[in-house]
Amino acid sequence: MARSVTSPHNRAFLIERFGEFLALEQGSSARTTEAYARDLTRLADWCVGKRIGAPGEATPADLRAFVYYLKDLGLAPSSIRRSISAIRTYYKFLVGEHAVAADPSLKLETPKRWRTLPEVLSADNVRKLIESVSIDEPLAFRDRAMLELGYGGGLRVSEWIGISVQDLMMDDGVIRVFGKGAKERLVPIGRSAIGAVGMYLRELRPRLERGEGKGRLFLNARGRPLSRMGAWQILRKYVTKAGISIRVTPHTLRHSFATHLLEGGADLRAVQEMLGHVDISTTQIYTHVDREYLRSVHRQFHPRG
Repeated sequence: MARSVTSPHNRAFLIERFGEFLALEQGSSARTTEAYARDLTRLADWCVGKRIGAPGEATPADLRAFVYYLKDLGLAPSSIRRSISAIRTYYKFLVGEHAVAADPSLKLETPKRWRTLPEVLSADNVRKLIESVSIDEPLAFRDRAMLELGYGGGLRVSEWIGISVQDLMMDDGVIRVFGKGAKERLVPIGRSAIGAVGMYLRELRPRLERGEGKGRLFLNARGRPLSRMGAWQILRKYVTKAGISIRVTPHTLRHSFATHLLEGGADLRAVQEMLGHVDISTTQIYTHVDREYLRSVHRQFHPRG
């Protein structure tokens, strides 16, 4: 337990008392007790660096951020799993001691449960995908507008097909989207998407509309609202035409949208708002993926990587 004695923050975080609990009440081995003490000292030091002065002030989002910090340090998954186990045991102890009111570690994920993102398309592959829509296609204006809007707005597939004509605010360069839980948000779209949607509205949609469109923006060849499966099939068709070898789904376009914004220097809070994420920790996964990419490039190209 030498590490806990030398750390200036361990008293506020009750780490010595936790070590005594492990050794005396849990019967943990000296090795486990010392390893947990090191893990929790690292947590305490990180928390204080984030101006979290006591364990009861840490939120679930803080603990998730700490776990990603461990991964950024290059710790092995086994070491991270042990740290998470230490944190969970620690907070159970604190709750039992009435030192904290609630346990923020209840939903903390282990490395094996971390979400893995679909591969992100490069900007060049996005261009190839959209340009694969040939003007000779009978529904080319619709298909191009769909792809431009899906990528340009970072939409979920349900949002993609659920947009109504009245949700378009073309003069303002935004669309109204109803996300999870019917939560409304305004999403900005760029010139390419505005131009493609405008062309579709002018040149094709009036011919598709036969009174069964229910006001939806994207219609199928029979004039009915496009289904989720229909959107998938259209996307798959142009992925094949563009010669893109990785698996691409509507969510891949959403992930690409977020990743490209952050790579370009966009503010995380702004991207969170555009994606409709309630918790910014959900958006932070994109910065994590970006860091992984940077590390892989470094390892691949740096002479001492």
